[in-house]
Amino acid sequence: MTAAERATDGILAPAKVNLSLQLCGQRGDGYHLLDSLVVFPRIGDHLTAEPANGLSLSLDGPFAGSLSSGGDNLVLQAAALLSEQSGGRHGAALHLTKNLPVASGIGGGSSDAAAALRLLSNLWKVEIPDGLAARLGADIPVCLCAPEAQRMQGIGEDLITITQMPEFWIVMVNPGIGVPTGAVFSNTPDKNPPRCPEPPAQGFATFDDLIGWLQTQRNDLQRAAEALCPPITTILAALSGAPLARMSGSGATCFALFETEAQADTAADTLRTAHPDWWVAHAPVDCQRAPTAAI
Repeated sequence: MTAAERATDGILAPAKVNLSLQLCGQRGDGYHLLDSLVVFPRIGDHLTAEPANGLSLSLDGPFAGSLSSGGDNLVLQAAALLSEQSGGRHGAALHLTKNLPVASGIGGGSSDAAAALRLLSNLWKVEIPDGLAARLGADIPVCLCAPEAQRMQGIGEDLITITQMPEFWIVMVNPGIGVPTGAVFSNTPDKNPPRCPEPPAQGFATFDDLIGWLQTQRNDLQRAAEALCPPITTILAALSGAPLARMSGSGATCFALFETEAQADTAADTLRTAHPDWWVAHAPVDCQRAPTAAI
């Protein structure tokens, strides 16, 4: 199969879920420092590319109406920057199926941009230059690491792969309300709270090991996000029977972790029945490096 054929088939831009998120201070330029364990469930947006003169982006999918297909879209920004860095002679017609809610704390735009870099690097047979992803956004470097679990520190540039992670299932829930990231950070008064325990150097051998450590962690943005978006509190209450439930990123998407597919199926079906207005999705989390991008 040629690079062009693989690009036409497309790749997955998976959701980015912060299983934990600690604030560790704020730099003089306003950027917040953090320490977060990030995973990538096998669910997300879908991006394809075909050779073309110039760069273009078309959209479909349940959340396409929330996005622009113009130059302010991170997918086109990523494509334009990669083309510029590789001589400016490349083009592509990109198509994004937007399955993830927008402004929802699961890195949809950043993951889309990272997927564009991977897809076009393959199509154009060019390398992604060091530092290019960070120029596009703080979350894009970690999204380039999908599906491997990452400990993300600094403003997102300091990444450590968690080499041992169990497979598990995740249920994600969003109330259909966008939460502005800037407002959540602004309404979080303590920018450097006491630190939580470090993750074990060897990673996590079992699901119980992972849950046990996550129960010593928190999301330092959750309280401010709940104040701005009270439905988050309602969602967390609905997920409270899971081994672990928490908000991802700056919200409003929350998640629950389960050891088995059957447990996740049951929880997701119950939530969809009780709250048909919520976005509910569930998927496996397999952190092993594999061709999970191709779908």
